[in-house]
Amino acid sequence: MALSASAASSAGRGSRAEKVRRIFERFDTNGDGGLDRDEMAALVVAVNPRVKFSDDQISAILDEVFRTYAEFILPDGRGLSLPGLLRTYDDGAGDVDRDFLALSLPAVDSDASSPEIAPGDAASPSSPPSGAAVAASLLDDHIKPLGAGGGAPPSVSSRAAAAAPAWAASPNHGISFDSSWGLLDDLEILVKRLRSKQQRKGSIDGSAGAGGAGNSNFDSFSEAGWSREISGAADSASSAAPWDETSRDYLTFVKELAVLRTRADGSRSREEAFDNHMVIGRALSEHRLFRDALASFRRACELQPTDVRPHFRAGNCLYALGRHAEAKEEYLLALEAAEAGGSQSADILPQIHVNLGIAMEAEGMVLGACEHYREAAILCPSHARALKLLGSALFGVGEYRAAEKALEEAIFLKPDYADAHCDLGSALHAVGDDDRAIQEFQKAIDLKPGHVDALYNLGGLNMDAGRFVRAAEMYTRVLSIRPNHWRAQLNKAVALLGQGESEEAKKALKEAFKMTQRVEVYDAISHLKTLQKKRPKPSKGKDDGQGEQAYVVVEASKFKRVGRKTTLRQDLANALDIRAFERMTKLGHCDVELLRKEMNETDVPVSYSGTGNPEKSIRKAALEVILRRLLSFLKPDTFQGAIKAINERILSVLDAPGSGRVDLGMFFAIAAPICSGPVERRKRVVFDALLWRPASEGSNGQIRRSDALTYIKLLRAVYIPIHGASDMLEMHGESDPTMVSYTEFLEMFNDPDWGFGILSTLVKLEESDHIRHGRHTCSICRYPIIGSRFKETKHSFSLCNRCYSEGKVPSAFKLDEYRFKEYGNESEALIDKCMCFNLHSKKLETDA
Repeated sequence: MALSASAASSAGRGSRAEKVRRIFERFDTNGDGGLDRDEMAALVVAVNPRVKFSDDQISAILDEVFRTYAEFILPDGRGLSLPGLLRTYDDGAGDVDRDFLALSLPAVDSDASSPEIAPGDAASPSSPPSGAAVAASLLDDHIKPLGAGGGAPPSVSSRAAAAAPAWAASPNHGISFDSSWGLLDDLEILVKRLRSKQQRKGSIDGSAGAGGAGNSNFDSFSEAGWSREISGAADSASSAAPWDETSRDYLTFVKELAVLRTRADGSRSREEAFDNHMVIGRALSEHRLFRDALASFRRACELQPTDVRPHFRAGNCLYALGRHAEAKEEYLLALEAAEAGGSQSADILPQIHVNLGIAMEAEGMVLGACEHYREAAILCPSHARALKLLGSALFGVGEYRAAEKALEEAIFLKPDYADAHCDLGSALHAVGDDDRAIQEFQKAIDLKPGHVDALYNLGGLNMDAGRFVRAAEMYTRVLSIRPNHWRAQLNKAVALLGQGESEEAKKALKEAFKMTQRVEVYDAISHLKTLQKKRPKPSKGKDDGQGEQAYVVVEASKFKRVGRKTTLRQDLANALDIRAFERMTKLGHCDVELLRKEMNETDVPVSYSGTGNPEKSIRKAALEVILRRLLSFLKPDTFQGAIKAINERILSVLDAPGSGRVDLGMFFAIAAPICSGPVERRKRVVFDALLWRPASEGSNGQIRRSDALTYIKLLRAVYIPIHGASDMLEMHGESDPTMVSYTEFLEMFNDPDWGFGILSTLVKLEESDHIRHGRHTCSICRYPIIGSRFKETKHSFSLCNRCYSEGKVPSAFKLDEYRFKEYGNESEALIDKCMCFNLHSKKLETDA
């Protein structure tokens, strides 16, 4: 049976104490119960057979021991007591198992009543490695076994099994030289000593460097993406140990580590030095000393630049340190080396693709990550982790059906994969299959009762369905696990509002604001206060219970305009939708001239589409790299959101067949109208992008009419999908071979019915983003009016952009038609009021 934690600790402590006792008795030659200086000197020399100590060094070591452990020094010159020697080992001054083996003492017999060690436990040298160990050891499967080409002698193998760290005890540890084992032994002592000193001073907790997560709540979150099954928990960024790198103890450790590296550099051959540095780096990364491990792997890269392992492990360290761009570059080098290595590197290729995808996701490059996860799944079809990551990334770019398929495959391979169940629930909710989504979220919670993401997403599903009480319960459970989850706090407030609990909602909003200090949360609190102050008297009709006046939605034909400057209701609705997309993608902050620069500097080979037409097409992942340059000011998570919106709205239209490739010139032409810059410059860049396409090369500044019509069809399909582009093509034709100039193209582009004349309305929205109308608030939503104000001329109520576009009017005013006049700012309203007053005065004079 397997050891319980307490039983294993007790058995390990008893065995350790027995080994220390036997070492003590071996050197207590006079039998006085203490180790004097001569006996201690003999012990130090005996357990370090490869080190030649000078008399001064021995004296310095003994002085330090007798001074540090003065409380354990026996009187009458008898020296260090047995408890004192045990304390030195506990403090990391030596390694009991290593010293015991070095002295060739007889093995400690197990007590007949001791619990049996289960097969697969690390403490059982003859047992097979666990599943995680096997997965981690895949990194070194292609390395030649011990004993081949300068390998360690059999005694080293037995030492590794009994005293080495867990990763080195694996049959596929990849350690090829005896000197590497010696360096590993010495390094383990240094790390143990550092940990002991920092723990005594309270610099770190007891789990630091011990290989565990050190946080009992760690497993309650969805995986952040790091491939723990492949690279081990020690490589996870979320498990970085809080070593105090500013302490004197750590600086001493670094100096001692430099001595070990010097020993490695002084090896007899380049291969041995490489093996030494790889072992040092591997051991340091297992103890989560990633910065120091990185230096060792970098040195190994210098010694053997074409070896895949140091690049791969250097990438792991860089990722753990949060240096994702550098990690990506290391993984690319590892990928290049692995692909050049042929069948020898076949086992590690899927792992490189997975970790490269994870590093790219951390930079916001989700489309590129999808390609690498897909490649890993192709190379290793049973790789549940790769399929789960692929499904999650596909969900992140809005490809919900593909995400559903990948996640179902991951669950088929690993039914207890809680995170895959959670993400599948999200994908199902996105496609409207809420019943199955609830089941998947519940499975994730059953597998991990404290699964924060599953609880949070289940709360969102309930809120979307109008089950506010249930939603509030889910968010409360999230906050019980993660008290600082501000999004859960904010959504809890919304759920409470849905229940009509205004006071509780206000408290929840204030808590959310304390957590995040976001201005939108502050605005929400202010709006809630305004609603409570302006709560209208209940009227006949609907009232939402939150102080907002009831409204009715009327058909568009009842909305009449006063003056041609007033925007049509449907045009405003379309423009607001485009403006929301512009904000989501942040293209409104990208200068349109940058698109022209990309066209001039990007060399795209000409390819041929399915219709045989030449085009400059690139893969979506390559387009993502261009977009990252254009939107370099965005943080990774914001860029991910932008890519999702662009993929869902633009790339899905340009890549309707699902080939994974898009016409780059057409993409630039579609993106240009919503980039920043003067309107005429945007239109010019659109035309230049169409000219840049191979079909228009050598045409003397003209494009084919059929290309212009295809462009406008795609443009409207992207931005105004409610109108049928097919009807336009039936009227205008698509096979016209004639050429059009820029002036003729502008006429087609500006057509309000068949072109993109809505651009003028979009620009008006862009320019009025920060315009407020004094104390005027919308009669429907009660928010202060920002942008244009639409005033109904008969009853004088005002609507904001959004409510006007949705056709909402107060239920108190039921008319056959409503006449609205648009005011861009209050100056226009004041001028209009004065003109009306003058007209009224003149009429009175005439009547008089």
